[in-house]
Amino acid sequence: MNGEGLAAGQLAAFIRFAGCNLWCSYCDTRWANHPLVEVEGWSIENLVAWVRETGVRCVTLTGGEPLLQPNLPHLVRALLEVREPYPLRVEIETNGSRPVEPLLQLRAQAQVEGLAGQLCLTVDWKTPSAGAEVSAAMLADNYPLLDGRDAVKFVVGSEEDLAFARDRCKEQGLFDSTNVLFSPVWGEITPAQIVDSMAANGLARARLQLQMHKIIWPNVEKGV
Repeated sequence: MNGEGLAAGQLAAFIRFAGCNLWCSYCDTRWANHPLVEVEGWSIENLVAWVRETGVRCVTLTGGEPLLQPNLPHLVRALLEVREPYPLRVEIETNGSRPVEPLLQLRAQAQVEGLAGQLCLTVDWKTPSAGAEVSAAMLADNYPLLDGRDAVKFVVGSEEDLAFARDRCKEQGLFDSTNVLFSPVWGEITPAQIVDSMAANGLARARLQLQMHKIIWPNVEKGV
């Protein structure tokens, strides 16, 4: 199940890649980034077959950092070609430090060719709580390329993070071009604090999201 993002609450197939180029202070999947983590080497054909067997309409590619995978465009294209049992909504969750333009070019080409699926991106914008070096690694050129199919996610853990997110949204005009999601650092800030800040700072077009998988399956680190 998608616990967050624009398809939150919908059943989904998850493909998780190991390895990340960032080390966020609040990362909740560090096990996936350990150099000795055990991985399964599936072919693109097998991954697509597995997704089709699940019977879901959503598939989420996450990590780690999916954009580090050299064969990612080939996998995405294969998923977008799926028509049975349903065309797929293919969502990629990326940390904001890697160029997204090649994927958006792939999306445009898929539309031209009439492929059945839809590609959507959720692009993080790392806040100060993630760490100064991590926040500085964001590629500002990514965000103007996104549209209404996509989302920019700010994971916030403090009032400083909320002010940072507010300023980036206004500087980049994000509310007029894409979707903006605020997500709490688990245990560091309450959802009520985020809502109060949204109301006080005129952020009516932002959207609070909670990691529903952590609510439904508390204290479960993997497999949800």
